[in-house]
Amino acid sequence: MGMIEELKELGVDVEDAVQRFMGNEGLFTRMVKKLPPSIKDLRVVDYVEKGDYETALNNAHTLKGVMGNLSVTPLFNAYNDAVALLRENKPEEAKKRVEEILPVQEQIVACIEKYL
Repeated sequence: MGMIEELKELGVDVEDAVQRFMGNEGLFTRMVKKLPPSIKDLRVVDYVEKGDYETALNNAHTLKGVMGNLSVTPLFNAYNDAVALLRENKPEEAKKRVEEILPVQEQIVACIEKYL
């Protein structure tokens, strides 16, 4: 089983993403391989814990966009929720929502890193 198949099993809508990349699976693969460093650099939970809600919101919004473009549906949904919660001034609820998805996020990152 390759990376594409493993990502599908983890909830990534690869067909949708490849379509977004004009049918170019190679381009999708190159872009998805850039995901792990972005995730590691944009730690939403850390900023909520520091009380820096503006950075937490900016990072969640960035991750939402990246996940949406790559059709990483479970993470897109979680970061979309986190953005809404942060905008509603509910940082602890946003933190909880992100923490709920972290195990899936870690699996997706591990899957991608295995093929780097």
